[in-house]
Amino acid sequence: MSSSRTFEDKQPQRRASSGFEFLKGVGQVTGGTLLSITMLASSIVAGGLVGLAVSFRNLPDVRQLRNFFPSETTYIYDVKGKLLTSIHGEANREVASLDRISPNLKRAVLASEDSHFYDHHGINPVGVGRAVVVNWAAGGVKEGGSTVTMQLVKNLFLTRKRAFTRKIAEGVLAIRLEQILSKDQILEMYLNQVYWGHNNYGVQTAARSYFNKSAEYLNLGESAMMAGLIQAPEEFSPFMSMKLAKQKQKEVLGRMLELNWINQQEYDNALKQEIKLGKIKSFQGSALPYVTNAVAQELAKKFGRDALLKGGMRVQTTVDAEFQQMAEQTVSKWHKSLLGQGLSKNQIALVAIDPRTHFIKALVGGVDSKTSEFNRATQAQRQPGSAFKPFVYYTAFATGKFAPDTTVVDAPVSYRDGDGWYYPKNYDHGFSGAMSIRQALSVSRNIPVIKIGKSVGMNKVIEACRTLGIMSPMEPVTSLPLGAIGVTPLEMASAYATFANYGWQSPPTVIVRVTDSSGNVLLDNTPKPQLVLDPWASAAIIDVMRTVMTDGTGKGAAIGRPAAGKTGTTSSEKDIWFVGTVPQLTTAVWVGRDDNKQLASGATGGGMVAPVWRDFMQKALKDVPAENFKPPSKFPRPKSN
Repeated sequence: MSSSRTFEDKQPQRRASSGFEFLKGVGQVTGGTLLSITMLASSIVAGGLVGLAVSFRNLPDVRQLRNFFPSETTYIYDVKGKLLTSIHGEANREVASLDRISPNLKRAVLASEDSHFYDHHGINPVGVGRAVVVNWAAGGVKEGGSTVTMQLVKNLFLTRKRAFTRKIAEGVLAIRLEQILSKDQILEMYLNQVYWGHNNYGVQTAARSYFNKSAEYLNLGESAMMAGLIQAPEEFSPFMSMKLAKQKQKEVLGRMLELNWINQQEYDNALKQEIKLGKIKSFQGSALPYVTNAVAQELAKKFGRDALLKGGMRVQTTVDAEFQQMAEQTVSKWHKSLLGQGLSKNQIALVAIDPRTHFIKALVGGVDSKTSEFNRATQAQRQPGSAFKPFVYYTAFATGKFAPDTTVVDAPVSYRDGDGWYYPKNYDHGFSGAMSIRQALSVSRNIPVIKIGKSVGMNKVIEACRTLGIMSPMEPVTSLPLGAIGVTPLEMASAYATFANYGWQSPPTVIVRVTDSSGNVLLDNTPKPQLVLDPWASAAIIDVMRTVMTDGTGKGAAIGRPAAGKTGTTSSEKDIWFVGTVPQLTTAVWVGRDDNKQLASGATGGGMVAPVWRDFMQKALKDVPAENFKPPSKFPRPKSN
């Protein structure tokens, strides 16, 4: 809040008029009697409030307003600064300092609400006296007589019930507030606190909504129209009735002319100024709900939900809106295509990550965010099937005892499993004999990966998965290498991205930076990569996964440039995957059903998901030069223990 600003525009002048002019229309009482009552009531009220200020011990302590920060709307932008959505609680508000609010609006509001603002000390005895007389004559509360200061304390501290006791409390608190804050501080707080209609709180949000401009640039006509909204914002909203809005505008301009705060020429010109309306923005949804919902969850986890709804944060995401829309369109297109291939009720999730930064570049949580905002990319834990196998082989390579050309025998085997025996099988129910690890992963054989997992120890595999950020429950059972655990597409993309960056990892995030409304940095996610995996073993598993795409189950994902990846198909064809990477982008694509039923007999990641991945990557990498991965020979091989 401002503390030492001056009110730079014309100082409101005292109105040179008799008390009788304030009391026109109260016909049952003579003019002289009214004037006497007004003066008497003013004296009683003014004196009484000063006395009450001492005795009202149970009222709120206004001193807390020295450190008051009004709740503000949080705004979320794409990586280039395009607004994606705003998040707020009850109050949709963007705070503006007094020197960034149009002088036209300040004068219009004071003319309409409190023309003696810079003269009184919280209450206006003449105004209160007039209200007492009008209310006495009407037999109830008809007129408020509130100053801007009284309205402010009412909004901040008191209920909206119209009663004489509340009016007295307003006056007491207003007097107290004027003793601790300057007039400019009070006016700034008022303009940022007041409700302007259509869930717009504060002058800045209202100006953007009504006129699509900052409050700093409001002209006289717009300012008068906005000032006229304060008493009944929805009723006089130009969105609801331009005729009523113009009527109130004319009243406010007339009051400003009467006070000599504008001249006749300014009055006439303001009435003729064209009003170009903006849009009601408070209830608009997000342009990219999967992204903004993920951002909101990350913010709430980091700062708390209250800060998210009221903290006025400005959030730059890692996502380019056009790139995200391309990803969503790709998912929608392939959803329809897969329906045509017999995959009824299929859902698709896609996550793309830059392995160099671990910034999320695309996040698609389903085929249509309008029908379901459940984010399968971040919230659905599904079995990865054979897409889990690279984690097992990486663990083996990291021991230094195994390499891509290490021979493993694909032959019948059995393992003691609890009270019984486990007989692992391959997808084709056959056996292929001796083969290298490269070939075993390339054609996705099950028995070799189980043998390697048992050899290095399943607990070691789990340890590697934890390092890669996979946090789902895992037991060191014999079938673990076949991916019978729950993972999210985000976890899979992030893990493969760490391989693609040769073991260097930053936490995956959809947020680049968060500031408060004043520009102070609250969160800076500039990547600070840490080496968490063995570089040689990471490069080796990437090298093996390149063979998957050139000669194995992932040939349908080939994109005409160096790429590495792995298919995934679970038993009963409930989940099918393709996770793959180039040096600049890692993408995981999952297809399944929300009810976890079989997609279709014979549905595989290689046959049905690899083409989705290929289509997306070709579009995503359209203007990105092809780049080679570093071979394992560029890194020292770990010494075997």
